[in-house]
Amino acid sequence: MGEENPTNEIVAAAQDAKARTNKARRKDDKGHWPLKAIGLGVGIGSAAVAAAMLYSNRDRRGDD
Repeated sequence: MGEENPTNEIVAAAQDAKARTNKARRKDDKGHWPLKAIGLGVGIGSAAVAAAMLYSNRDRRGDD
């Protein structure tokens, strides 16, 4: 009844989960996605696709 180590398996599992969560949070801070650059790339890509569509359809405009 007088155990020297009061840690049981539930407390050990909770401590392990907390340590993993803290480690994951620290990792997220270092490796974030560059969303501004991705957004800029998507915008430029969309403009390029639109320009290509307009260029490919330029001969068809006067054929009504």
